[in-house]
Amino acid sequence: MNYLFNERNILSGKHQVPVWFMRQAGRYHKHYQNLKTKNDFMTLCKDPQLACEVTLGPIEDFKFDAAILFSDLLFPLDHLGMELSYESGPPTLGFHLHDSNDLKKLKIQTSAENFYSFQAQATTLLKQKLPKNKALIGFVGAPFTLYTYAVEGSHAGQLVSAKKGFYDGRFQAFYDLLFPSLLTEMISQANAGADAIALFDTAAGELSPEDYQEFIMPKLLELMNAFKQKSNAKIIYYSKHTQPVFFKMIANLPIDVVGVDWRCDLIEVSKLFPKNVYLQGNIDPAWLHLPWNVLEVKLKKYFDHLKTNHFPFERWIAGLGHGVLIKTSEENVRKTVELIHHYFLY
Repeated sequence: MNYLFNERNILSGKHQVPVWFMRQAGRYHKHYQNLKTKNDFMTLCKDPQLACEVTLGPIEDFKFDAAILFSDLLFPLDHLGMELSYESGPPTLGFHLHDSNDLKKLKIQTSAENFYSFQAQATTLLKQKLPKNKALIGFVGAPFTLYTYAVEGSHAGQLVSAKKGFYDGRFQAFYDLLFPSLLTEMISQANAGADAIALFDTAAGELSPEDYQEFIMPKLLELMNAFKQKSNAKIIYYSKHTQPVFFKMIANLPIDVVGVDWRCDLIEVSKLFPKNVYLQGNIDPAWLHLPWNVLEVKLKKYFDHLKTNHFPFERWIAGLGHGVLIKTSEENVRKTVELIHHYFLY
């Protein structure tokens, strides 16, 4: 954990910037594709041995500095009885929270400790197998993003019904049921050995700043404070499409690392947070689809720009502004990590 959050590796008398990517274990990677030919997605997530194997693939192949537990952020919806399925490819649910009556369908069949035991077992295996200089990151969906899936079946678009739910009671009622389940999921991963838990809030950028402050901030504060009372693990918070006005709101939350979307200026965002908060990101994932000779120049310019503007590299974990895209070149991923390790020095 020191490599990400304290002492950095030193190369030629300079510190290295560590790197990991969201979705670094996924469909672009042959290691994952080979396992997928023999196992469906749900099995890869719920079989601890397979989840461990998928997670370790990009560490062994690309030399990332952190492993990210291979799982899915929607499992709390399954725990609430919403019948999560991946049989058709994208995630589907047995029902959605179209109105308040649908809340009556939510039923917890087993304790959260039992339900999330597959994640805890996979995390334990990973902690045993990972090199000591690699961090282990667990991850969960943030409350609003899980809510949008429960209502809309997605996190994209205008989210009209989900936003109406702020005012007709659906959001609060859903959150009240979700909170103990989600908190247990986070704690179970941390207790099993995760050094940090990432909260992914991919729907947050669809909200107005006013709604985010009124409805989302109190939930994030409650969840993070409850987690910090029970664990010493770090909290990583990533929100997609959010701009500086959102970062200003969350600057005083108990966040240890903030993920930054590629649409934002990383230098400006760094000025909005206390010096004890680390930054992760924010290379455009689409860049990795460019020819290497073009990508290499862009990455070097990206780093040089940060250096020229006195960016606080000691607080930075290099990465993408979102996840690795499908059909991304494995060779570009490999070369990007190598370049970051050997060129991103300070």
